[in-house]
Amino acid sequence: MKQINIEFLLNMTKDYLDGKIDNITYGLDFPYEVETRYNKIIKEDKEMAEIIFDCLVEDAASLYDVLSEEKFRSKIDKEYNYIMSIYTGDFDII
Repeated sequence: MKQINIEFLLNMTKDYLDGKIDNITYGLDFPYEVETRYNKIIKEDKEMAEIIFDCLVEDAASLYDVLSEEKFRSKIDKEYNYIMSIYTGDFDII
């Protein structure tokens, strides 16, 4: 099954990390995109939907106006790499 909405969110995060989106736009738009797509994301992959919400919305994007730009980018990068390791099956719990 194709995961169009999950891939959209992961690509949006990658675009931010690549400098194509500024931190304020990402911090405001990413949670909105997750919220509007959430029911579709759950249908695509419930666990991944929860991980994206927990890691990238609650623990990261919501901090766009609290952290410095450098710390915000670092936080998003850390969470993105964690999510991508799960998404691609490269996650190692050991």
